[in-house]
Amino acid sequence: MPLTPADIDAVCDLVNDLCGICLDASKSYLIESRLSQIVQKHGFSSYSDMVRQVRLSTNSMVRTQIIDAITTNETLFFRDNYMFEALRHKALPELIDSKANTAFPQRLRIWSAACSTGQEPYSLAMTLAELIPDVNDWDIQILGTDISDAVVARASRGWYAPHEIERGLSPERLHRFFEPYDNGWKVRDELRALCSFRKLNLLEPLAMPGKFDMVFCRNVAIYFSRDVQRDLFHRIAQTMTTDAYLFVGAQEFLADHGPNFAPHQHCRGTFYRPNLINMPAYV
Repeated sequence: MPLTPADIDAVCDLVNDLCGICLDASKSYLIESRLSQIVQKHGFSSYSDMVRQVRLSTNSMVRTQIIDAITTNETLFFRDNYMFEALRHKALPELIDSKANTAFPQRLRIWSAACSTGQEPYSLAMTLAELIPDVNDWDIQILGTDISDAVVARASRGWYAPHEIERGLSPERLHRFFEPYDNGWKVRDELRALCSFRKLNLLEPLAMPGKFDMVFCRNVAIYFSRDVQRDLFHRIAQTMTTDAYLFVGAQEFLADHGPNFAPHQHCRGTFYRPNLINMPAYV
């Protein structure tokens, strides 16, 4: 079914409202390739008709299908490994040292926003397990969130096909942290216990159970407008402790989001230490 200019405008507005992703006429091929099956499956007369029905309907099925189709779930274990080197050699040791004389020296809270099918949270858990010999005796919670129900369910299951395992995971880590299961590999229970997953739309209020010591929000804000990016990172900062670390994607820079975000570099990786003093409160 061909796309008209009116269809493109309607779909772009809907996608922006649903998940903040900015599309325009240059992405017409993406709209058609990812949404044409939904239009046909549900018998809509056009893309604009689909948009009208989604906006009028209380049935969330098509809305969910659009979000799942349009969002990019490209990921792999230890993606941008230099970021994990900065985490391993700089951020984590500093964080652990800073907690040594606190009331909860062995408590760590980490949030992986836009976690897709779980490779990032499990990569974080593996990094912690390699650095902390008695990691399962610590009070560690790694929360993975994503806008898609389907990928959250997959992440929670912790099962990966051989081709997914081959992307970024060394043989040593595979055999230490995974076990063969159902023609693929499943995360071992002791590693899985460090992670939890739930659905979250980053455009909505970030209702979190306490503050985070580290937040990974990588390779998602690049699809948002500058205003939405600025609002998102300021709201994320409000979920973090005063000494927390924020990791963003290689193409995401917070320097123009105000002086509250101070960049730090290590092992070619950049992370931020948000300065919450005088930062406006966001809800």
